[in-house]
Amino acid sequence: MFIATLLTAPKGAKLDPALVAPLRNAWGGGEIRWLAPDEAVEFDLPEIPGNRWEVWEDCQRMGVNLCVQPAQGRLKKMLLADMDSTMIRQECIDELADVAGVGARVKEITARAMNGELDFEGALTERVGLLKGLPVSVIDQVLAERITPMSGGKTLIATMKAHGAYCALVSGGFTAFTEAVAGWLGFDEHRANTLLSEDGVLTGDVARPILGRAAKVEALEQITARLGIGETDVIAVGDGANDLGMLGRAGAGVALHAKPSVAAECELRISFGDLTALLYLQGYSRDQFVP
Repeated sequence: MFIATLLTAPKGAKLDPALVAPLRNAWGGGEIRWLAPDEAVEFDLPEIPGNRWEVWEDCQRMGVNLCVQPAQGRLKKMLLADMDSTMIRQECIDELADVAGVGARVKEITARAMNGELDFEGALTERVGLLKGLPVSVIDQVLAERITPMSGGKTLIATMKAHGAYCALVSGGFTAFTEAVAGWLGFDEHRANTLLSEDGVLTGDVARPILGRAAKVEALEQITARLGIGETDVIAVGDGANDLGMLGRAGAGVALHAKPSVAAECELRISFGDLTALLYLQGYSRDQFVP
């Protein structure tokens, strides 16, 4: 048995019932269950439709996400989340670079690295090298003035934790940021790279080993083993090429506003809306959300 979920952005175009019922009928689906009026709906399917991606493309043109996944085990016991452009709206290193006056160069490298065009570790060390000499105090400035949580993140974590789930933040960014973001949003733990500094200024390097794609997979393996749960019990979310390993291994890997090359490798793709989409994918209704 499978589940088809259709959802829109909370403040976007309303989900038209005239789209839902004909699609359910064409696919031989079961009872239509509205998870949120005008926003999210689901129905059972006996199998994955052969024209799923053609219909997905049609839905995209209407501002609607369409996700199909196995029904069994979709309520997850753990959230594993990327930070930059996922749990927050920004790329932290780009914001630091902007303050340092090298923003354009660093943003170019970041975009290519997240699209999988560059080796992540090499791209990270090159970008961090451009921050050499920046006062450490700038990190607090950037956190206070430039970093904003992605909409729905706090609700996602609070709701999952209220139902016994564990939430971990794993980033190819920096612990100076993950510590703050984890505190803001209520994560149980966080992992990231450590920016090195001397005498109050950044040295232009990070501590080794560098946390990249492989380290995110290791986090998935280590945390699930520690909790005594399976990898199928995890919902992972990210947007960049370095997230593909954990997205592929988790029971549900969600590409959220992801780079096209990343989304193309994921079964679950959210192009419209916020992080509460991950709750709808697990079958939560709006009235079950914890603010």
